[in-house]
Amino acid sequence: MYRLAASYLTVFILVLLTACGGTKSTLRKADQSFMKGEYALAGDLYNKAYSRISSKDKPLRAETAFRQGECYRMTGYSRAEQVYINAIRNQYADSTVFLRLAQMQQKNGKIREAASNYAICLLSQPDNELALNGLKATKIIDSLKNNPSRYIISREKNFNAARSSSFSPSFSGSEADVLIFTSNRKVSKKDNSLKKNTVSGQANNHLFSVKKNSQGKWEKPEVLEGEVTTKNDEGIASFTSDGSTMYFTRSLTEDNRGEGVMIFISSRSGGSWGAPQSISLFNDTSISVAHPAISPDGNMLYFATDAPGGYGGKDLWRARLKAGKAEYVENLGPEINTSGDEMFPTFRPDGTLYYSSNGKPGVGGLDIFKAVQTQKPDSTKGWQVTHMGIPLNSGADDFGMAFEGDKEKGYFSSNRNETRGYDALWSFVLPELEYVLEGKITARNGSAVPDARINIVGNDGESARINAKGDGSYRFRLKKDVSYQLQASARDFLNQRDSLSTYSINPRESQTFTRNFSLIPTFQSVKIDNIYYDFDKATLRPESKAGLDALIAMMNENPNITIEMSAHTDYKGKDEYNRDLSARRAQSVIDYLIAAGIDAARLTAVGYGEVKPFVVDAITAQQFTFLPTGTRLTQEYILTLTPDEQEICNQINRRTEFIILSTTFNMY
Repeated sequence: MYRLAASYLTVFILVLLTACGGTKSTLRKADQSFMKGEYALAGDLYNKAYSRISSKDKPLRAETAFRQGECYRMTGYSRAEQVYINAIRNQYADSTVFLRLAQMQQKNGKIREAASNYAICLLSQPDNELALNGLKATKIIDSLKNNPSRYIISREKNFNAARSSSFSPSFSGSEADVLIFTSNRKVSKKDNSLKKNTVSGQANNHLFSVKKNSQGKWEKPEVLEGEVTTKNDEGIASFTSDGSTMYFTRSLTEDNRGEGVMIFISSRSGGSWGAPQSISLFNDTSISVAHPAISPDGNMLYFATDAPGGYGGKDLWRARLKAGKAEYVENLGPEINTSGDEMFPTFRPDGTLYYSSNGKPGVGGLDIFKAVQTQKPDSTKGWQVTHMGIPLNSGADDFGMAFEGDKEKGYFSSNRNETRGYDALWSFVLPELEYVLEGKITARNGSAVPDARINIVGNDGESARINAKGDGSYRFRLKKDVSYQLQASARDFLNQRDSLSTYSINPRESQTFTRNFSLIPTFQSVKIDNIYYDFDKATLRPESKAGLDALIAMMNENPNITIEMSAHTDYKGKDEYNRDLSARRAQSVIDYLIAAGIDAARLTAVGYGEVKPFVVDAITAQQFTFLPTGTRLTQEYILTLTPDEQEICNQINRRTEFIILSTTFNMY
């Protein structure tokens, strides 16, 4: 990644310390390379010089180790942490070394150590924004880890190549069937001329294209056709919405030796890209600009630069272009930029800006942020910036987010899990949240209901009628923030109602709502569960209230039905006594309903005693596996069972039932 990014980092003037012989010459060459931004070359030279400096010369060893660490940091080399520790051991005087060490430790997941070193830096630099934000980040990392976003990420196997970097994906055109990315892999198998870049120590980058075939599968990446590809370092492309114009970054020399980088523009001519032209953004042509991102409307070009007038490091700027030149250029301001580096801007089709920063509180390294332009109370425009969370962000560098059109999926770059700092392409997808209503519509006795259906009405004005499957099951896709009224129905059954709401649900998880309906048949006996009487009496026991109140609710919901309430006994005792007891028990239920406001004209009480044995239904057969469905629990059958089974059957026969006699009460 730093092949194009680091070549124009602000460098500070280094003073060559006292040394002798070859060491002095090596340090001089290292300093010169560092000042030109040739960090890979400078890092190797500092490493060579450090090994030759006497352990007694702590000031020189400290200075050399710090510069070596800066080079490794610029090129993403994981050894930077250890080199900064060497500088501290040799008593490096500038407390900035603790900031750099903390940044590397945070990047490597050593959060406690990073917090300690951020704090040490702040003792002598209390206003250092990077140290302040770094320390803040160490305090929120646990929260970020414990509350990850819903994005699912995966390292791409098809796009990446061994021992090389691939990064900064971008879709060419609105169809999102062509992906352009930057890579320093070989252009072809015969290519053995990959000259190392003095900035990164790796081969120069080029733009590669990968297309989807007719089956929607990605084909093999190929170097971009046309006059875009040269021997220079080039990449990080952005396209106009129609895919006809491309902006990209290119170094001004083949080896990237201190000459900087510029943004170029190329137009498609047939199937290949035409000769690119450089874009003039500043009067000072020595200012490097990179990482172009053209706005969806094609009017504004966003880019990264360390031009004067920024907030430190590299900032994001934008320019309004006309005829390839900038009408005006402006910094995006402190809501976007920090004293660290802000780079790799990209856009979604809706105009949402994504970019990476190592100056804002985050997980570590470059983190991806989302920025939405807002209107302030004073009518000026500002930015609302949001950290994209874990797992899109890691302790490593994460950048270059490209969305596949309007979909919540796409690709980004990261050098996580890469000890040599190679960048790789990763895919991301935000699974769509699903709110589903499902359940079954069955008869009260558990049997299937032919032609059952459910009507669903939402307070958003939409409604649906769903026919249940043969087993009574149904399924319906709900919307968020809607209240629904449900009604299950079938021929020769009473309607049953329910409701649900998708307000105040967990916004991070899909959710399934289950609503089962047990329909009451008309003109068939229905057992009422959990109705209890005192022993050998007709007095209702308190635990019967729930079952009776459900019966009252049914009567109120269906004001046109009349019912017969019946009570039944087992075969024990005299017939006349059993009939009298069951009649009084049925009347006790009737009296309870009348006391609750049910019209007495809708109610009839009958005591059947033992003359109507229970017929085993599906629910009872499931509960008591020794009873086959359809069995009539007569005295003769019960006496064939074990004593325990006989008692169960007698309990089943002692029951209270109702049957709907009519459905037209007071209708005519």
